[in-house]
Amino acid sequence: MRHFSLALAILAFAAAPQAADTLPGASGAITITPINHATLALTYGATTIVVDPTPQGTFTGVPSPTLILVTDIHGDHLSPPTVQKLKGASTVVVAPAAAAAQLPGATIMANGESKTISGVGLEAVPMYNLVRGPAAGQLFHAKGRGNGYVVTLGGKRIYIAGDTECTPEMKGLTKIDAAFVPMNLPYTMTPAEAASCVAAFKPAVVYPYHYNGSNLEEFKNALAGTGVEVRIRDWYAK
Repeated sequence: MRHFSLALAILAFAAAPQAADTLPGASGAITITPINHATLALTYGATTIVVDPTPQGTFTGVPSPTLILVTDIHGDHLSPPTVQKLKGASTVVVAPAAAAAQLPGATIMANGESKTISGVGLEAVPMYNLVRGPAAGQLFHAKGRGNGYVVTLGGKRIYIAGDTECTPEMKGLTKIDAAFVPMNLPYTMTPAEAASCVAAFKPAVVYPYHYNGSNLEEFKNALAGTGVEVRIRDWYAK
């Protein structure tokens, strides 16, 4: 609960969506819209994916989602009322079992599982802490509870890490076109640790997100010369 309370304190304002970026997809652009903290939208043609929608985000201009992906149970990732508000008649909600318990009708994905839903390829990647936790012998995020996701959309592989440290599963990813990687203490990792992990799996583009208070220039500088394009965006704009 401590993480939940602090996360809500960090996000005590509503943020408007930032201007969308793009990736070239097989039949047009994939738009990437940062919304707030850990919340984002991906749109390709008639398909829109919203990740971790919470009430701190403003969804004006974001199409009704085809898919909603939820990564974990903490309040900066899971808001059942916001999910319900965004859902359309055909929206599919995907979540790990721990989060799906609060989301009636959600499709459950476990770590390591792959599915194709509404024409979108999904791979559930373990997200967890290796060493950081609220007390000795405890972790903020236990392995198996939450999911990161690799989304295959428009022929591109897009990795959304969720709350995680630099795990073997992240370092082992291949052929990632864009990645969203967290960096904030004490819950995930430092900018230097995040950069080291990104350098290991070498996505074409990386977005630092879930970074409140972190030194993004440290992250960017650590990846200089690796060939990874670092896109820094303001996920906390009022």
